[in-house]
Amino acid sequence: MRSFLVMAMFVASLTHAAMNDYTETRHLQLEAGDIEVLSIDAGAGSMDVHGVADATEISVTAIIEIPDADADEALKVIERRMTLSLARNGNVARLDAWFEHGFMGFGSDSGRIDIEINVPQGMAVIIDDGSGSIDVHDLVADISIDDGSGSIDVSNVAHVRIDDGSGSIDVSHASGDVAIIDGSGSISVRGVQGSVSIDDGSGSIKVGDVEKDLIIIDDGSGSLKYSDIRGKVEQDT
Repeated sequence: MRSFLVMAMFVASLTHAAMNDYTETRHLQLEAGDIEVLSIDAGAGSMDVHGVADATEISVTAIIEIPDADADEALKVIERRMTLSLARNGNVARLDAWFEHGFMGFGSDSGRIDIEINVPQGMAVIIDDGSGSIDVHDLVADISIDDGSGSIDVSNVAHVRIDDGSGSIDVSHASGDVAIIDGSGSISVRGVQGSVSIDDGSGSIKVGDVEKDLIIIDDGSGSLKYSDIRGKVEQDT
């Protein structure tokens, strides 16, 4: 009996090892026209948003990954559970890139979509993200992020609003105000032309080169360092 169990486990292990992750790349484009805002609803996967000078369209490269699945199984999961679309409604464009979760099954529930997005500089972006790293650069516009988990890196933007569950946050070169609500993870903010407000659960905070005020609503646990704040500093902890 024992030898049978060992053999069964060995066969199952070989079967699993023989499976590969299924990967597919898709491209979406949308003429920017008079679109002012791009709203992104994303699930698991990394996200890179880049503002491009003189761009006339929103372009998306989506890398879809289904672990431990062959092509037939993966395509069934994609057809039944994946939403990937880019459309406009008036002056707002919407990008959806996520998997609907079902029952745990063989190669079915852990699909992810890594997305790279190019938008015209000056277009505001609103992100609602489940998990995975987020990089936003050179928008020269407002950015709003609601994130479950994963690192966030934002640079060369206008106003910034971040509501994050966990993961490090790095914001640099913002021409407007920066407001951060964070559960856990380190926070670094520098080069802000407006004011900075931070409400943090845990993790180190480092702020420097701020033209106006620094308001620490709560710094939770972790070190707090700031320098070159040219407005007032308010700390309520």
